[in-house]
Amino acid sequence: MYYRGNYMDSGDAREMGFKRQRIMDQGSSYYATPPGSSYMYNLPPPPPPPSYSYHGQPPPFPVVRLRGLPFDCSETEIADFLHGLDVVDVLLVHKGGRFTGEAYCVLGYPLQVDFALQRNRQNIGRRYVEVFRSKKEEYYKAIANEVYDSRGGSVPRARSSDESKDLAEHTGVLWLRGLPFSASKEDIIDFFKDFELPEESIHITATFEGRPTGEAFVEFASADDSRAAMAKDRMTIGNRYIELFASSSEELEEAVSRGRVLEKPVDGRDPNEVTSILRMRGLPFSAGKDDIMDFFKDFALTEDAIHVTFLSDGRPTGEAFVEFASTDDAKAALAKDRMTLGSRYVELFPSSIEDMNHAVSRGR
Repeated sequence: MYYRGNYMDSGDAREMGFKRQRIMDQGSSYYATPPGSSYMYNLPPPPPPPSYSYHGQPPPFPVVRLRGLPFDCSETEIADFLHGLDVVDVLLVHKGGRFTGEAYCVLGYPLQVDFALQRNRQNIGRRYVEVFRSKKEEYYKAIANEVYDSRGGSVPRARSSDESKDLAEHTGVLWLRGLPFSASKEDIIDFFKDFELPEESIHITATFEGRPTGEAFVEFASADDSRAAMAKDRMTIGNRYIELFASSSEELEEAVSRGRVLEKPVDGRDPNEVTSILRMRGLPFSAGKDDIMDFFKDFALTEDAIHVTFLSDGRPTGEAFVEFASTDDAKAALAKDRMTLGSRYVELFPSSIEDMNHAVSRGR
């Protein structure tokens, strides 16, 4: 349990901590006996709550959901991932006693949710982490499930991942994971050939530089169709087996709003094609243009060729774009991929002038 700020929701974040402690350590109204967890830290009394102006409405509960976390991830690493924000609570999600790679993070103030969303698809270790808006009800439900899990699966017993999929609520949207990077909409339509799917219902997701992630969202005609389509879970496209998960229009819209959907190739360009521009990821936040020039000391670079990106509040993202004199130089520079700058290893990706201008224009 982390406390670095406060929050007004029938009390502040510290009171939320006490509420979490009562649920986890003393049991809630749903359980006859306490689970006996000693998870929570002791928290000091809450300070006076800050004032908000929400025109007579209570402020939204400031919670985000993280997905894709390393399976050995700790709460401290998640707090570091959200550095600069007031991390009040980190709830690691387990099923059947195993970490699912998801977590809920309660933040100090509602406005901090927007800042947390800017960390979407940034890395913890070698894995990129997705960040989604969440709701107080989802967070409380996750707490209740953790209580179930901590009781060893009694009342009720812990569900396997397959059972959880069977019992998941369907809204007509499925999330696909494990697709071949070459998979097209036609391949996905053929995979679900027992269902009527227009191309517009299939949304293949892409990385920031436009390369496919191996994931997609598919909109079915009804919740019943998406539930029936789960029979294809772990069947193959090519030589890859595909995992299916119940999703929602909110998660799909989140992906679309962040420009993460690869609707069609741009001008027929191969997203893996090397241009004269590379994107760097994983830079130390203190890294400057001089450090990057030293990293690429075998190449003739000027300061004007280096573009370090920043968040809207002026903090560095840990990324930069570098313009080389030629495509051949950029290809040769890729040999530096995963070499270190300071104590951090740096990843290199082919990019484009459009991606670079887009990042710079967004204040990134």
